[in-house]
Amino acid sequence: MGVIQAADPSVDQRLADLEAYVRNAPAQSSLRDVSGPGHNAWIMISSALVLFMTLPGLALFYGGLVRRKNVLSVLAQCLALSGIVTVLWWACGYSLSFAPGNPFLGGTSWLFFNGVTDRPNATYSPWLSHNLHAMYQLMFAIITPGLIVGAIAERMKFRALMIFCTAWMFLVYFPSAHLLWGADGWMNGLGNDAARIKAIDFAGGIVVHMTSGWSALVLCILLGKRRGYGREPIVPHSMVLCMVGTGMLWFGWYGFNAGSSLAADGIAANAFVATTLSAAVGLCGWAVLELIVRGKPSILGMCSGAVAGLATITPASGFVSPGGAVLIGALAAVATFVACTTLKSKLGYDDSLDTFGVHAVGGTLGTLMAGFLATPSVNAGLAAPRIKSFVGSTLWLEQIKAGALILIGSVLVTVVLYKVLDATVGCRVNEDVERQGLDLAEHGEEGYTH
Repeated sequence: MGVIQAADPSVDQRLADLEAYVRNAPAQSSLRDVSGPGHNAWIMISSALVLFMTLPGLALFYGGLVRRKNVLSVLAQCLALSGIVTVLWWACGYSLSFAPGNPFLGGTSWLFFNGVTDRPNATYSPWLSHNLHAMYQLMFAIITPGLIVGAIAERMKFRALMIFCTAWMFLVYFPSAHLLWGADGWMNGLGNDAARIKAIDFAGGIVVHMTSGWSALVLCILLGKRRGYGREPIVPHSMVLCMVGTGMLWFGWYGFNAGSSLAADGIAANAFVATTLSAAVGLCGWAVLELIVRGKPSILGMCSGAVAGLATITPASGFVSPGGAVLIGALAAVATFVACTTLKSKLGYDDSLDTFGVHAVGGTLGTLMAGFLATPSVNAGLAAPRIKSFVGSTLWLEQIKAGALILIGSVLVTVVLYKVLDATVGCRVNEDVERQGLDLAEHGEEGYTH
């Protein structure tokens, strides 16, 4: 008996597949296992943009804010984490974050990128190559521990920080990414009908900014203040580098937010608009607040306001209207300004470069505001029955529950990891090293010669 071959798709089926491609909907016939070139192109660009945020954006932003004797130490920490996290991601991180598993952690089916090919994985995107999805998500995994660097700059041992961040990825980042973004994650309100907490996080307000920001606060408190903090001036050595780094972060953030649509579509376009507006309003808001409080706006303040607006819009960027983005940017300016000035001064912790004040406060605020301002008119996925809509809804409560659980987990893990590391390898450099600077003592190099 001869083999019966499947009939070629009809013209109508081919046209339907092309329409599905434009709409970023699943193909039904001949293109079902084919990646879409336009969507792939956008996500390759977005992946590069997000990596650009860390190298060199975040590195220069932080490098400009520390003293000259510690510039290379900050650059080294950002650079080293990029390499370590990439290897972890290939070996097991991507699988533990996104592979089918249980509600709290992914499985092992994609270890060492096994089965991660150029064909789409329809679970996450009908047209995007699976290997590009893995690469795009890698860039988020790289920058997240990099944010922690800002809170402990100028006083933590390089070796201790690398060990801490490696363990932290397994205990905080990979589980958080799966909980919020994994197809079967316990908190994934968009992708999982069985989710117990139906939260939304478009581009990482919880997974990136809350995890790193709250961990950074705890770590800087446990590590203690820099020597001379509060008694002698500790000022940024180069606001030029800080400004350049801020521009790079803003530029790269378009990949961070608009790329999180995983397609070159209308949702990506809306996220692009929201990102721009929130950053601009955050920048202007900080400038106005400094003008009122201090009599003059500073470059550092404007840079901080822009990054605050970007961090705060992140979880909501693919869900809110332009007006919502403006409101979020304005709230971000006020909340982060108070956190970085009044709150930090009153509580006395030494968050060296305001990782907590900008990223934790911004990410937490943005997560809550997504619950109030998200609208199906921007993202039709919100119209699904599992997401209750919206005025007087309970989405804001789901956001609080998800954020609170991730916050508590991040804090507890950070405390335990610090105690173990401090009792073994030691976390803080000695007084002589701190006075000399970490560049020479930790790396045998100097960023600036005298």
